[in-house]
Amino acid sequence: MAPREGSATREFTLDRRRLLGLGLAAGAAPLLTACGGASTTGSDAEGAITFISTQFTPVEERQRFEQILRERVTGGGVAYNPVEPNVFASTITSQVTANRVQVSLAGGLHGDLAPHADRLVNLDDLASRLADRRFPPEIAELGRLGGGATAYLPWMQASYVLAVHKRALEWLPSGADVQNLTYDQFLTWVTDARRGNGGRPVLGLPCGPKGLYHRFFQGYLLPSFTGGQMTTFRSPEAVEAWRYMTALWAETAPASTNFDNMQEPLQRGEVLIAWDHVARLVAAPADRPDDWVMAPAPRGPKGLGYLLVVAGLAIPKGAPEADRARQVIETLTTPEVQLEVLRRNAFFPVVDTTLPADLPPAIALEAEAVRRQQEAEGAVLALPPVGLGARDGEVSQIFKNCFKEICLDRRPVQQVLDRQARELNRILDEVKVPCWRPDPVTAGQSCRVR
Repeated sequence: MAPREGSATREFTLDRRRLLGLGLAAGAAPLLTACGGASTTGSDAEGAITFISTQFTPVEERQRFEQILRERVTGGGVAYNPVEPNVFASTITSQVTANRVQVSLAGGLHGDLAPHADRLVNLDDLASRLADRRFPPEIAELGRLGGGATAYLPWMQASYVLAVHKRALEWLPSGADVQNLTYDQFLTWVTDARRGNGGRPVLGLPCGPKGLYHRFFQGYLLPSFTGGQMTTFRSPEAVEAWRYMTALWAETAPASTNFDNMQEPLQRGEVLIAWDHVARLVAAPADRPDDWVMAPAPRGPKGLGYLLVVAGLAIPKGAPEADRARQVIETLTTPEVQLEVLRRNAFFPVVDTTLPADLPPAIALEAEAVRRQQEAEGAVLALPPVGLGARDGEVSQIFKNCFKEICLDRRPVQQVLDRQARELNRILDEVKVPCWRPDPVTAGQSCRVR
């Protein structure tokens, strides 16, 4: 995406509170055998090291990242293998357990890496050598996985924001600031906009089969209304949150149940306002960035809930090319490569750098929205589920079930939450993992819905 001629972008320094968020990808990917780890994609160079990752699974994202690897990594090829989280987990577990490791480098979200703390190489020495990267302290701390040693180094980050076509601003409530909305103002806005738009809803949400709408409930709606995600799942405040969601859904384009990402409906003009992952919004304003605004999510009674999901780079114990893997980590955490990933795949840097003035305008719009979201007064940091392994999809489905039963089927909110909470506790009692933010995090104490 080339910068539009004549457009101006601000420069933003990425400091410790800036540009944190979710780097989640979806879609099919080549699989690695549990103990084999054979390369199925990436470099054809002889002796290429195997890099397994849960990120960049869409074909276009993978191809662009592979090009970065070819252009930037020296000293040998890198075979990049994007896989689903359950394949990632079983591959790392089985290979390290069997002492038949073929994966040299592992890249995943914090939740992908956290269960493997005892299967990953101590990277304290590399972290010290890369001190000049100035990783935000809270991100670096996540990489220690609750212990003293560095299990992974930060790789990249993303987030979720609102994309707004400026035509929708004419219906913004009097006195409301699109960059600092409450959920009540947001509902009033989309309600008035639908009426002003001839009865056609202007709001869209990614509620399709591959949409990330469950992250809205986990990281935005519930933290903003309840201050938690899991422990408060069926609380009175959660009931109010879902009642709000029912009202919001009534003003949302019904076709949202078919939307896997929001940039395409926005580009078509089918909707004018949408919430989604930055990588799934960036194409909407690409051609006419001056027609668009990117903004933080709204705030609720407990503050502005937002999702922080960091991707990291780790080396499995027994990796066949650990030294080369370290070199790849060094390369991928240079400011130049971090900015290249931002330009091509819209995932934000985790190093202290300045976004250049010639950044594609759509990326600059997202960067400003993410900055505002992270620095908002009363921001409530949330993590997606951590340590669930193969059960992560089941937990995500519970949040989707709540949406279907409450918003689509119009079933009583408290009854739905009570029933789904029992399913959630059944899974949590089996995996026995501590809670994650914004819920209280207590080592050794299993997370449960109250």
